[in-house]
Amino acid sequence: QDKKISRAGVPAGRSAREEIDMSAGLREVKIFSGSAHQQFAESICMNLGVPLSASKLFRFSDGEIGVSIEESVRGADVYVVQPTCEPANEHLMELLIIVDALRRASAYRVNLVIPYFGYARQDRKTRSREPITSKLIANLLEKAGADRVISADLHAGQIQGFFDIPVDHLTGVPLLASYFHRTLKKDVDQGMVTVVSPDIGGVVRARKFAEQIGNAELAIVDKRRSHEVTNVCEVMEIIGNIEGKTVVLADDIIDTAGTIVKAAEALRARGANEVYACATHGVLSGPAIDRLKQSLIKEVVVTDTIPVKEEKKFDRLTVLPISPLFAEALRRIHSEHSVSILFR
Repeated sequence: QDKKISRAGVPAGRSAREEIDMSAGLREVKIFSGSAHQQFAESICMNLGVPLSASKLFRFSDGEIGVSIEESVRGADVYVVQPTCEPANEHLMELLIIVDALRRASAYRVNLVIPYFGYARQDRKTRSREPITSKLIANLLEKAGADRVISADLHAGQIQGFFDIPVDHLTGVPLLASYFHRTLKKDVDQGMVTVVSPDIGGVVRARKFAEQIGNAELAIVDKRRSHEVTNVCEVMEIIGNIEGKTVVLADDIIDTAGTIVKAAEALRARGANEVYACATHGVLSGPAIDRLKQSLIKEVVVTDTIPVKEEKKFDRLTVLPISPLFAEALRRIHSEHSVSILFR
């Protein structure tokens, strides 16, 4: 814990009073990883200068998950890194079992680092007899013994209120905006960049993105069902000035990529010069990769909250590391300093 700590991704100009060290807390720090994204956990440990704690995951002959914590956690502040990405049910069950094992091993505090929070899209009832699954997941995590959750860009902000424990809600917007500010600097300086929300629900996120990229306008894609005979295809209207502009589609999740690809087609048809797309979470399920490869999108940028398998990588896909942001959040949480500075 006395190793030098990398400051990658940390705001510059920090005062001496704000300097933080993982050894500042009175309790020992232990960081464990599930099987979902061990590389992410290792990156956090590297940034913090602490080793990844030892644990063992195994399967019983009937497929049940087993967990063994291989070192003492008594009285320690424990962080468990596990995005609940595909296969979501397996990774969620694994996380619940790890939390139970740590709680029974007398860990002082169990903090969950969930870069991608699965089941977040089922956050309200849109029809009769539908579940609110994200609330159910919150209840399960709390009942298992979690004391805190650290996540990034929840699909709906109200999910924070589903928990009765602290939730640190980080965002990938500054990281993504900084990337495009650098790569599109000439267009940004000339005021030729427009940030587009692919739906009405993402307007707040897109507005923050436009503010942070600097000198960028805002536009919105309004999706409406066609009233033609088929009643299947979607008609898209563009609200805002995109003609002759370099456009950045900003979303929280790219899943099957259907919405983002259709939005790119609509933007190009209405005069956009080039179209880029970005999201914090690259779920990239089903036909997503084929759709993106065949699309009019010049570059797709995501963060590494979800591991991108080799077979899903292609030339126009860029994956940015967001683990330094999580490492700094963990450092500040452990030493009881403000986390809000990381949102700037």
